Amino acid sequence: MRKLLCLSTALTLVFGATVPAFSADMKTEIGPGEGEVDIVAWAGYIESGETDAAYDWVSAFEEETGCKVNVKTAATSDEMVALMNEGGFDLVTASGDASLRLIAGNRVQPINTDLVEGWDTLDDRLKDAAWFTVDGVHYGVPYQWGPNVLMYNTDVFTTPPDSWNVVFEEMTLPDGQSNKGRVEAYDGPIHIADAANYLMSTKPELGIADPYELNEEQYAAALDLLRQQRDLVTRYWHDAYVQMDDFKNEGVVASGSWPFQVNMLAYEEQPIASVIPKEGATGWADTTMLHADAAHPNCAYMWMEHSLTPKVQGDVAAWFGSNPVVPAACKGNALLTDEGCSTNGFDDFDKIKFWRTPVTKCESQDSCVPYYRWVSDYIAVLGGR
Repeated sequence: MRKLLCLSTALTLVFGATVPAFSADMKTEIGPGEGEVDIVAWAGYIESGETDAAYDWVSAFEEETGCKVNVKTAATSDEMVALMNEGGFDLVTASGDASLRLIAGNRVQPINTDLVEGWDTLDDRLKDAAWFTVDGVHYGVPYQWGPNVLMYNTDVFTTPPDSWNVVFEEMTLPDGQSNKGRVEAYDGPIHIADAANYLMSTKPELGIADPYELNEEQYAAALDLLRQQRDLVTRYWHDAYVQMDDFKNEGVVASGSWPFQVNMLAYEEQPIASVIPKEGATGWADTTMLHADAAHPNCAYMWMEHSLTPKVQGDVAAWFGSNPVVPAACKGNALLTDEGCSTNGFDDFDKIKFWRTPVTKCESQDSCVPYYRWVSDYIAVLGGR
């Protein structure tokens, strides 16, 4: 945790932003609701029962508070940052590769945790997490967390694949056909960390200690692996629903994915399962963050409080395949069941390499390749360069 705190401070310096230790504009009380709240969220994070009536943590909130929930689904962290930069939103469910950028860019404001009922019930592993806490100031409320999994077709893989090599290296799959043109990869620069994570195990001589902290040699090796993967990939996915359709109708049989897609496809009785391979996995710990110029701050605070109730936390975890940030949600939830947290990897927290924005000043070595290069170089990889 100390390492991550250092990284958050380093990121502030890199972006040249001054992060206040205390904001005079921090809310001291929650007033009457403004009638609505506008949220940028990952697919599947804000459900109102439209897909399945059992999964609805919006309707009761709207009835109780009078705050209508408006949701804009974003497919990548970069899209979330862009939308928050444009403005017009109150909240965002930001992952660690976006949250520190939003803080450094003064796009989000500090949270008065005394106004968020349920704050004291948070998982201690997350309460002061460095991807939303800078100099002791909290810039959001934890929402959910989980791993990036290897999703696969069980008709092709009768035995679960145990390595990410099925999406990085050309090979013959158990059905006797090549994986070329039958795998996908994530359409975002943070996917470079997945390549680095794989190289940590397969090329230990590179000395990669952290997939988000890469020197020039390590970074070049990760890009080379991604260029190799480029010849195999049929699509770089960023829309969860498009990826699900690709598995159902386009012959895709393996890809890095989120538990959400696995759950949805299993719900449709598709031959789909997932695994965390032997090399481990990257992952995400998402934070609900309040825009610096939020038009509906009272409704936003009400939503953040609502989001931490054990019922909501358990329902979201059951739907998305994620883990609640409130441990009490792991018991007594009919949708999640008492085994759900264990199934979703609640005890694997320390095994996940959580997304965060790469910076030049890093802990594992003298200097690292910063995120702006990840962005431009990944675009080049997607373009075949």
